[in-house]
Amino acid sequence: MSLRWWVETDLKHMKSSHYESGVGRNWPWASGGSSILAEYGTLHLEFMHLSKLSGNPEFAQKVMNIRKVLNRLDKPQGLYPNYLNPNSGQWGQHHVSVGGLGDSFYEYLLKAWLMSDKTDDEAKKMYYDALQAIETNLMRKSSGGLTYIAEWKGGLLEHKMGHLTCFAGGMIALGADGAPSDKTGHQMEQAAEIARTCHESYARTSLKLGPEAFRFDGGVEAIATRQNEKYFILRPEVIETYMYMWRFTHDPKYREWGWEAVQALEQHCRVEGGYSGVRDVYASTPNHDDVQQSFYLAETLKYLYLLFSDDDHLAFDHWVFNTEAHPLPVIKKDKTDIPNEVE
Repeated sequence: MSLRWWVETDLKHMKSSHYESGVGRNWPWASGGSSILAEYGTLHLEFMHLSKLSGNPEFAQKVMNIRKVLNRLDKPQGLYPNYLNPNSGQWGQHHVSVGGLGDSFYEYLLKAWLMSDKTDDEAKKMYYDALQAIETNLMRKSSGGLTYIAEWKGGLLEHKMGHLTCFAGGMIALGADGAPSDKTGHQMEQAAEIARTCHESYARTSLKLGPEAFRFDGGVEAIATRQNEKYFILRPEVIETYMYMWRFTHDPKYREWGWEAVQALEQHCRVEGGYSGVRDVYASTPNHDDVQQSFYLAETLKYLYLLFSDDDHLAFDHWVFNTEAHPLPVIKKDKTDIPNEVE
């Protein structure tokens, strides 16, 4: 039975059910009920893939419409705020983050271009323009020489970098080859510097596991200063960047750093029923939170596996990873479409 049949059947069900109520709901805390950039901006890969599989262009059209709205909106300093009001079509409060609330939107601009076999020029331009705005407005270097990506709130910088933001090292490395020739080396240097900063956030803790967020102010660098930022919940972003940096440079330090993380996970997070997050990475002994997040299996362990695998295992010229590390095939333009069948 074909996958197309399953998709079309599911669509018919959706159209006859409560799913198509036409009523949207957003988090009340999100700048007056605004939509969140990382949510509405992180559909592109899956919907393009779904159109490819089903032969139904409607999915692709939906995400392209979102992109066109964003592309024509005025952006403060070229940056994309985390909140957009779905009723007015205008930005909410001007809070910009390459970490939580914003992260995967930037990742998907780049990966939409890669998934299109490098034919989606609009996605490419939006990505490199956004990266330039991030470099100009958010990327800073500490007095100790660590490059970090700050957050932007109404024009003021908060010199904090979240663990989630550490994915950006891998993203910048992945996109460096497509940058103008005079920017490729520069972007690889940026990626390596971010990877180093994120490694330092691990190395400067007692448990050798990174905090949820770390700061560069008040005389500290790459250290969490607030209790509610000292936890580690098995996040994958630092490992993700190590994997990309290894694939592109083959510098052995990235495998060494990955192995340090493996040892820390085994020593401090392994429990009888699996793996647990810890509440304070600066404590001498782990205080477990007794939660194994789903992304630990989907992403953290997968990126570790790929870090120590050969380059042709899920090679980047054939596969793109969505934001949860599920591989989706590059849609080759020079190949005859072959129907996907599910037994």
